[in-house]
Amino acid sequence: MSLDPAAVRRIAKLARIRVADDALPQLAGELNAILGWIEQLNEVDIDGVTPLTGAAQMTLAWRADVVNDGGDAERVLSNAPDRDGQFYAVPKVVE
Repeated sequence: MSLDPAAVRRIAKLARIRVADDALPQLAGELNAILGWIEQLNEVDIDGVTPLTGAAQMTLAWRADVVNDGGDAERVLSNAPDRDGQFYAVPKVVE
């Protein structure tokens, strides 16, 4: 499928996008390139591939639920622009 400037003008009008007449040929070329990529995707063999309609069909990986304090306070606080002992020091925002 190939789009000519008249078809692009109609698409732009339907999408309520203002396109200058001198930009129509360039936009037609870009849209034709996109349609070409879609045609390439249509050539892919998808026999035996079940469609995925959402993540609800996937099983999540489980991990052990272990409570800890992180054990890396010094490394985390090394990124702080200012600190007070083992805490972030921030400017007072409430008077």
